Amino acid sequence: MATAVDAPANAPASPAKPTQVQMTPNALRDAHNMETLGRGLNALVKQSRVLLVGAGGIGCELLKTLVQCGFREVHIVDLDTIDLSNLNRQFLFRHEHIKKPKALVARDAAQRFNPLVNLVAHHADIKTFDVAFFASFTVVFNALDNLDARRRVNRMCLAAGVPLIESGTAGFLGQVQVIKRGVTACYDCSPKEVPKSFPVCTIRSTPSQIIHCIVWGKSYLLNEMFGDSEDESAFDHSDDAQNADEIAELKKESQALKAIRQAIGTPGFAEMLFDKVFKTDLLRLRSMEDMWKTRSPPEPLAYAEVMARDATTTAMSNKTELLRDGQKVWTLEESVVVLNDSIERLCHRVVAARAMGEGTEGAMIEFDKDDIDTLDFVVASANIRATLFGIERKSRFDIKQMAGNIIPAIATTNAIVAGLCVLQSFKVLRGQYDSVKEVFLAPNATDHMLASDRPRRPNPECPVCSAFQVTLDVDFDKITLRDLVDDFAKEQLKFDADGEFVISNEVGILYDVDETDNLDKKLSELSISHGTFLTVIDDSDEPFLNVVINLQKAKESLGDKPYAVVSISDRNSDGSAKIAKQPKKAPKPAPQTNGVSNSKQPLTVDDDDDLIIPEDTQPANNKRSREIVGDEPVAKKSKVAPARAPAVLSVANGNSSQTGEAVMIDD
Repeated sequence: MATAVDAPANAPASPAKPTQVQMTPNALRDAHNMETLGRGLNALVKQSRVLLVGAGGIGCELLKTLVQCGFREVHIVDLDTIDLSNLNRQFLFRHEHIKKPKALVARDAAQRFNPLVNLVAHHADIKTFDVAFFASFTVVFNALDNLDARRRVNRMCLAAGVPLIESGTAGFLGQVQVIKRGVTACYDCSPKEVPKSFPVCTIRSTPSQIIHCIVWGKSYLLNEMFGDSEDESAFDHSDDAQNADEIAELKKESQALKAIRQAIGTPGFAEMLFDKVFKTDLLRLRSMEDMWKTRSPPEPLAYAEVMARDATTTAMSNKTELLRDGQKVWTLEESVVVLNDSIERLCHRVVAARAMGEGTEGAMIEFDKDDIDTLDFVVASANIRATLFGIERKSRFDIKQMAGNIIPAIATTNAIVAGLCVLQSFKVLRGQYDSVKEVFLAPNATDHMLASDRPRRPNPECPVCSAFQVTLDVDFDKITLRDLVDDFAKEQLKFDADGEFVISNEVGILYDVDETDNLDKKLSELSISHGTFLTVIDDSDEPFLNVVINLQKAKESLGDKPYAVVSISDRNSDGSAKIAKQPKKAPKPAPQTNGVSNSKQPLTVDDDDDLIIPEDTQPANNKRSREIVGDEPVAKKSKVAPARAPAVLSVANGNSSQTGEAVMIDD
């Protein structure tokens, strides 16, 4: 609908009444933006090319704000699809959009706000885009859901020299951080918490918390019976060698379950499965007396025994009401009834898939927090196991939060943080990096809802932003690792001729003085391709800074050469690389204390429903202080690739309402 506004002052005046100009809603919005931002900033906004990574909670709010503020070209990248649990806070999505790509749906929804904006959606993994793609944008907004991708975007923006605006929320808490190479701290300038994984023996043999039972039901039992039996991503196998005998027994148990899986759809399947995991396996564990010297052994339970109980009969008669109440903590007998019912539903799906010709085993069923069949199976099996090991049971609602990685998110917090991101972007567009702020939303921490501080300076020991940057055009059909070691690292970068340096990628070490097996292999044989970053670490007594090499596929023929140098951070007068030495580490100052232990730790947050479960799942009431990076130097990078860890943003003086170690953020 067109809106009438007073004509500009220089318009011809009418003696009868003021002249009015009819303006479309888009023109009216543009006029308002001009008046609010000013002519110069409004022009910068219109000329900007923006990349938005992530279209979840914060991403939806950001996209809406960017469109309404007059940005004329926005690219959206997101690999995820829409879940039912997203709908309460990701307002661009509706029920009919479930299972559709977030990026595409968000583009279509936001396009209706302003048809003049060029919105480009990429339903893709952000890690597939190269430095040239990032370099084509004026500013990048991060609204991601995992650490690996966030680190990738951070590294790409540093390599491309493009400013990055990071953000995160956790309930009522939020944070916005501007990242600019050489000016502010980057995402990797501070250490990040490692996501919690559990030793396989703890999950399979000695659970002590309900989360151990949940992981067992979700990542082991459900997968062995109805899904991919090789999926043990939630298990930590690092100590397998120390428990070789127990691991061997556990492998036998898995093989026995595979045999039971062949009985899916037969009348006795539920009893076979129950007796195997809750009777036979626990009898074996009880026989290992050394394991129970300091803890209570589990109590095996037979299927026939529990089904004969009066309480089980009562639960069966109330099954409909039982399944409807998600807040109720089921008794052991009620859990058995729900387990039987969920097994029947899952078996029906497998048999139906077989009938449709989907292989002899039927469809591979994966856990989904919105799939009531798999959720009931995990809740019931976890609660039964918890009971037998003397662990307190939980309701379906509580277990869904832990197993489904759902952390309550607040849409208002997302909207506030998205607005703060755009406000900081105005300073970035003007080049006013001396006035950007690291902003914290912490309404319960101080008298003010918002707190801000000047951005942290780059950490001189950061393995990413303090590194010497090099970009190479590479012919991946020719180049070998030896070309990089002997010709580039030793000859051009002047690293130690004796080989006292390490070359690694995100997976692990490719070369060091004791690891030379890969020297004559082509990089393509080592799964190294376009867009890969390699890190060269000097192991000499007076080491150079780390060198980060960005490898990109050559667009033109390099002739006989396997690579060509595209860019290099600094050069000597003779054209060789001018790499500084590592800064000397100052001795760590003695802690200032009055004898009372300081329990304050940085409050960590992650993105979009990614739940990191700590060992201590009790609520924590200790206030956490903001993480200050730079007061304590980060340890020198070891000769291994960086461990993967959950994304971390620090929040000022927040309280963790979920766990004692981590607070999750919505995306």
